[in-house]
Amino acid sequence: MQVNFKDLQEYLAQHYAQHSNGVETSLFMKLVEEVGEVAEVLNQRSGRKSQDKDDLDKELVTEIADIIHYAVALAAINNLDLTKTILEKDKAASIKYGHSMNLTEFIQHKHQ
Repeated sequence: MQVNFKDLQEYLAQHYAQHSNGVETSLFMKLVEEVGEVAEVLNQRSGRKSQDKDDLDKELVTEIADIIHYAVALAAINNLDLTKTILEKDKAASIKYGHSMNLTEFIQHKHQ
């Protein structure tokens, strides 16, 4: 099964609609917490911190998924179009940094 931002945003908007005021700050605090957890795993992977998990790859992907969840949820509750913005930002970065292809072109090429 594939997940796209539009579906994830709709799901999270519906999920968090039932929560009371303060959900935006709560989601942001959870996002920051999850970024710290990714840092913890990366420190363990690099040997800068003792390893206390058996499968750091699984731990890393889990924490990254949490970051995506909370970042997309913040966009969702504010009715922000992540897909449009990601494509626009990537196109601008592609021009700025002289990339041979932007994300829109990549997707179009992939589906030909």
